[in-house]
Amino acid sequence: MFQRFIYTLTLYLLTPFVVYRLAARGIKYHGYFARWRERFGFFADPGIRDSIWIHAVSLGEVNAAIPLIEALMRRYSDSQFVITTVTPTGSDRVLRLFGDRVFHVYLPYDLTTAVKRFLDRVRPRLAVIMETEIWPNLFMTCAERDISIVIANARLSEKSLRGYWPIQPLARRAIRCASFVAAQSTSDYERLSRLGADASRLAIVGNLKFDLAVPAGVRERGAAFRVTAGGARPVWIAASTHEGEEMIVLKAHADVLRRFPDALLLLAPRHPERFKPVATACRAFGFHTATRSEDGGADPACQCFVVDSMGELIEFYAAADVAFVGGSLVPVGGHNLLEPAALARPVIVGPQTFNFAEVTEDLIAAGAVRRIAEGEELGPAVVRLLARDVERRSMGEAARAVMERERGAVDRTMAIVEKVLAQAGQREAGRRAK
Repeated sequence: MFQRFIYTLTLYLLTPFVVYRLAARGIKYHGYFARWRERFGFFADPGIRDSIWIHAVSLGEVNAAIPLIEALMRRYSDSQFVITTVTPTGSDRVLRLFGDRVFHVYLPYDLTTAVKRFLDRVRPRLAVIMETEIWPNLFMTCAERDISIVIANARLSEKSLRGYWPIQPLARRAIRCASFVAAQSTSDYERLSRLGADASRLAIVGNLKFDLAVPAGVRERGAAFRVTAGGARPVWIAASTHEGEEMIVLKAHADVLRRFPDALLLLAPRHPERFKPVATACRAFGFHTATRSEDGGADPACQCFVVDSMGELIEFYAAADVAFVGGSLVPVGGHNLLEPAALARPVIVGPQTFNFAEVTEDLIAAGAVRRIAEGEELGPAVVRLLARDVERRSMGEAARAVMERERGAVDRTMAIVEKVLAQAGQREAGRRAK
């Protein structure tokens, strides 16, 4: 209890600095400060109870959760659903996908009073927490209220495990509040066990992202984009890039243009605040540049097309011959490789893929992904694949085969949810019998 008191006190003392940071980010991207009261648990009571609540931090986690959310909605159609995120990009994706089928707010900070206000308003009977969000006050308050928690698609990198070290006893108590922890992989299972997860409520379930279904019309829209952009010209995409990677990508595109003068680069920065600086950099580099927001599409003269929109990335993967997935040439840890894999696109990554280590290694072993050691290798790697149709198709087919082989995590997670809810129902019946 003392550790929790110190943890909570520290959070309250840091709150002014957190609000300042939120305001600073809000200057660049208004969505971070608009609805700021929700981050402290203040929002109109939606008048719901016994809801099923899913928390997905940001855009990537929301996308991973889509097949599970849809399965939950089919299975528990009489329940009300709450979805929380932390970022505006995640929020926008939820609202675009689910609209008024769900109640959506930001998850509050892990302050005891904020957490209690939030739970008082959404009254969940089940919390499905995606991936790596282990918050002590949130988890312990749920346990105190007998709210079942399933950590779905759970992953924990070695770096994240070390990050819990200052509060390891508290993190151990928190994760033991979970009714079940569904780990993505063997290495995630081992690290979650080291963090303190109860072995009787921990299992390797697989990665929900392998259950990704390519939405209807995506391939057709990708093909239509290519027709407008100039038909048979080579197209490659650099997706989810971060600061420090865009200049590497632009230099690589200069290499590509020397071999394929009509090639087109699709450049999709990870964060909205990077959109304008990246478009400016493309033009400063001398490339004929268009953007999604201003031009809609690319014409045959366009050399660099900046995807400055959210939620459309898979359509631009469909338009490309080769994909580089960012966050992997800088120490971010990489991003999701499975959208291009589902479309049978060959993928290039850098050395920093610790966020998706096992998935990346599986795809590399299958011949679906090529890893480069440094940024200077990106241009030659793209040129090689654009020049070799058979190798490109072979990598794409290998990616598709891995996707098919690894499917099934949604069904396994649903079985866990059903068991957890059945156990909760038995506890409730026992209390009433007394």
